[in-house]
Amino acid sequence: MKDEDGSIRLDQIDLRILACLQANARVTNQELADAVGLSPSPCLQRVKRLEKAGVINSYHASIDLAKVCRHVDVIAAVTLNSHGLEDFQVFESMVEEMRYVVECTKVSGPIDYLVRFVCPDIASYQMLSDELLKLGPKIGNLSSYIVLKSSKPYRGVAFDDLVSTPPRGLPTRTATRTSK
Repeated sequence: MKDEDGSIRLDQIDLRILACLQANARVTNQELADAVGLSPSPCLQRVKRLEKAGVINSYHASIDLAKVCRHVDVIAAVTLNSHGLEDFQVFESMVEEMRYVVECTKVSGPIDYLVRFVCPDIASYQMLSDELLKLGPKIGNLSSYIVLKSSKPYRGVAFDDLVSTPPRGLPTRTATRTSK
């Protein structure tokens, strides 16, 4: 079930299950089974296996926040002055505790992190950015970008392109078929 590198082997049915759940996590097991060409029991077994393996790690509702409340959405580019392992750990721990941080991604290049804040107002964001600058590890730069509009929000990934087609120069990996 797992490869030498610890990754789980997925066949085309598993990938169809993931694509269906990514598009609509509220789909019933019967609807999911019909969509992927399985009977309900083996379909549920596959979903449970994917959950147990950590391939499916949670289910979420996509909420149109503008219909719920006023808010400000800010993406901050953060660069640390020092790049020791402890510096990154301290920063990540601090950000993890911040109430209005909804996402933090470590990146390569001239910045170290992209941090997304969803705050009730700009004053709340300013307070958090000041907190980052004062209390966190020495931050070399914090550049803030107010989100005006999301023209293509995250809706999932294209499994067929990511899993089926290896990049040029890499050997083709054959998906292992598991029992239905």
